[in-house]
Amino acid sequence: MAPHLVHSHAHEGDIPGTVDLRAAEGDDTAYGQALFPVPAEDPNDPLQWPKWKKHMILIICSLYSFLSNSSLLGPSVYIGVFAETFKISPVVASGLISYPNICYGVGTLITVPAYLKFGRRPVMLLSLVVYLAGLIGCGCSTSYGSLMACRLIHALASGVCEALPVQLVNDIFFLHERGNKLGYYTVCLCWGSTGPLYAGYMLAGGYSWRLFFYVETAFAGLLLILGFLFVEETTYKRKSPNGPAVPNPVGEKRVFGQDELDGKSSEEKIEQVEVETMVPPRRTFVQTLKPWSGINADESFLMTMVRSFSYFLVPAVLWVITTYGIYIGLGALVFNYTFPLKIVAPPYNWKQENAGLIALGNLIGYGLAVPLVWTSDRLAAYLTKRNGGIREAEMRLGVLIPAAFIAPAGLIVYGYTAQNNLQWIGYFAGVAMTDWGSYFFFTFTLAYAVDSYNANTSEMLIAMCVGKQMISFAFGIYVLDWVVQSGYVTIIAGVFCGVLFANNVFVFIFMAFGKRIRKFYAGTWLARWHRRTIRQVMTH
Repeated sequence: MAPHLVHSHAHEGDIPGTVDLRAAEGDDTAYGQALFPVPAEDPNDPLQWPKWKKHMILIICSLYSFLSNSSLLGPSVYIGVFAETFKISPVVASGLISYPNICYGVGTLITVPAYLKFGRRPVMLLSLVVYLAGLIGCGCSTSYGSLMACRLIHALASGVCEALPVQLVNDIFFLHERGNKLGYYTVCLCWGSTGPLYAGYMLAGGYSWRLFFYVETAFAGLLLILGFLFVEETTYKRKSPNGPAVPNPVGEKRVFGQDELDGKSSEEKIEQVEVETMVPPRRTFVQTLKPWSGINADESFLMTMVRSFSYFLVPAVLWVITTYGIYIGLGALVFNYTFPLKIVAPPYNWKQENAGLIALGNLIGYGLAVPLVWTSDRLAAYLTKRNGGIREAEMRLGVLIPAAFIAPAGLIVYGYTAQNNLQWIGYFAGVAMTDWGSYFFFTFTLAYAVDSYNANTSEMLIAMCVGKQMISFAFGIYVLDWVVQSGYVTIIAGVFCGVLFANNVFVFIFMAFGKRIRKFYAGTWLARWHRRTIRQVMTH
């Protein structure tokens, strides 16, 4: 029995991020609205793949994100051990965390152009192979230099997790699913920051620091096997549904332009597609295992890197960059730097190996947020229905309003707890509140940017990764000096809280003026340059 192929007449308007989801007769729908992007009449189009296949890819890339982030941050509890083992100072030993952290984000300047040029599947498999080799090297290192080299290698390779999962979600899921699916990837990436918790308990159990890398190696090997078996190439050159229809060679899908279908009834449109479409067979399982893909001559490796920096000028993208940079700087650096200092000192006097328990606040905060991951897609669908079937990118942003206030409130709780040595539960409550809010902003600001400029997702991701890494680094590099000089209330409950709240309230600006901003941007020289230099639109 041939698989059901999805049909839709949805199309994007003149303004990027505005989509007409009014369903014609015969269209497949979700929430009563036509599906977008419009898939080709081809079972090899990733949008036409069965749900189990899509979800398996999402699970694998999400687990890779968790594993890569945990291996990046986990060894932070071993700084003292590294200093003693390699006869170096703790400051030098901390470079084993900070330098790989920079490589992890900046590496997208290489990995993103690579997967555009050579395909998602080969780049992901190669990154897993190099990541695995780097972890093995870390576990076998006998000097600071060799450990640093191997740390840089596995961080650079696995940094593809900063961008590729978002690209895969964009490739294989429809617009109405993106917020939900990005949410699952986001929580795995964020929970990866609990790596120090597991590493700390291995250390407390009397095990060598090498065991942490061996455990990571075992899971990386399993992911490599799963990735080889199930992560099929998702690159698909789909003709624009609004563009002209041209005859394709035999065996390829002919995609009809909107102009061709105008003036015909829904029945005539459906009949026309069914008669003239030549549907190729679905690739066999063995064919999907081919570890390489064709080279995309339409993509310039260098131009992709250059073009990415222009997205710092796009307001929605800049908002994602500041959001990620500030929240990562708070969660991964400020909390992790200050909590161990406070909790081992009077009046708490905890043991050093328990300093990593602050990760429980992270687990609680994100754990309470995950059940609400569906909210933005549902809100957007409801508002689209009220708007006569016309979807605006800003329609998902309303779910950010509670988080905009709760996250800064968490910083106030944490700052006053630290300043006045209040009950230790205040640290966990503050972290949980901030991380609960950060989950919504991580997931739905990113989904908003992808919805707004989804033809340019890859370049946007490079800008986001590089930008957020720089901001988070700036937040953490002098935090201890600032706290010593000015106090926890002034810095964390005051300055950091103010910066975070200022960033969060931009949700109201984009809700009110987002469409006008998108319309203005569409007419700028920057948008025209993007259109000229992007040779092939992959997403729709």
